[in-house]
Amino acid sequence: MAQSPQTPNLEVQRAAMKKPSFLIGEWSGEASTARGPGLTLELTQTEVAEFKLDGLVLAIVGVGRTKSDSKLALQALGLITFEDSTGTYRMRAFNDGRWLETEVKLLADGRSLSWGFTLGEMNTKSVLRINELGEWTELAELIIGARPPVKLMELVVRPTSPK
Repeated sequence: MAQSPQTPNLEVQRAAMKKPSFLIGEWSGEASTARGPGLTLELTQTEVAEFKLDGLVLAIVGVGRTKSDSKLALQALGLITFEDSTGTYRMRAFNDGRWLETEVKLLADGRSLSWGFTLGEMNTKSVLRINELGEWTELAELIIGARPPVKLMELVVRPTSPK
């Protein structure tokens, strides 16, 4: 006998999505990103985080422009949701013609998120925090096999609009 699909509990989802609301707003600052061995790009970075679909989706758009000539160098879109059936946050993120889907963990301090993915011997780990100064900081690292972690991206942005 086929099972009928579970009806999502929208109230549980909306309540859970209030937890990462510390990201809501417009942010700007700086970022650096690895573009190959020994090549780091310095960026002016903006992040815009807002709820969509009546609070069920947190949409985050990041744009990085080179500090030297303001050319577009990075565009990213992340969509975070909460699955009430499993009690987990999920993110689907897009940038540079690629996408990934992963679990997002809300950390114990209530103002930090972590996520990552594995592809063969490659693992990534990203941690986003709101620090004691109210800045959004993010660090993404790449680990290949038993090698030490390599910094993929580091970012510090500050609120530019009231929440």
